[in-house]
Amino acid sequence: MVVVIGRAGRRVKAEDAMSVVFGYTIGNDVTARDIQKSDPQWTRGKGFDTFCPLGPWVDTQFDPSDVRVTCTVNGELRQDGRTRDFIFGIPELIAYVSAFSTLEPGDVIMTGTPPGVRPVQPGDTMTVTVEGLGELSNPVLAEDA
Repeated sequence: MVVVIGRAGRRVKAEDAMSVVFGYTIGNDVTARDIQKSDPQWTRGKGFDTFCPLGPWVDTQFDPSDVRVTCTVNGELRQDGRTRDFIFGIPELIAYVSAFSTLEPGDVIMTGTPPGVRPVQPGDTMTVTVEGLGELSNPVLAEDA
C-alpha cells in the first residue's frame, strides 16, 4: 500500500501526519535481490526503470487501518498481511521521512511488504491487491540487451 502526499510538510509530527495525506494507491516494490545483496547500497537493486509500478488510481476516502494486502505470482499467493500489523504506522512513517526530506504534493511513501518475498522470472505476472482499494497487475519482462 502506498500513501500519496497532498500537502507539503517538513518535520511533520506523527499526531499531525494525516493532515498531509491526499490518499492511497497500490504499489509493487520490485527489488533485484541478487543486485541488492551484492551492492553496498540499495539504489541499483531497487531503481531499475520498471521496478515501482503504481496505481491504477488514488482513493482519497480509503481507510487503511485494517485491510488485507496480498501479492500473487501467476495466481500463487506469495505475500499476505494486514495493515494493522505494520511495524511502523502511517503517521510514524510520515514523521520519519519528513524529518530529513520535505514532502511535496504527489510524493509517495511505500508502506512496506508482507513476508514471503521470492524470485520472479520473465513471463510471470505479479498482482498486488489491497482489500477495498483494488489490484495492480504487471508482467515480469526481461530487458533487451
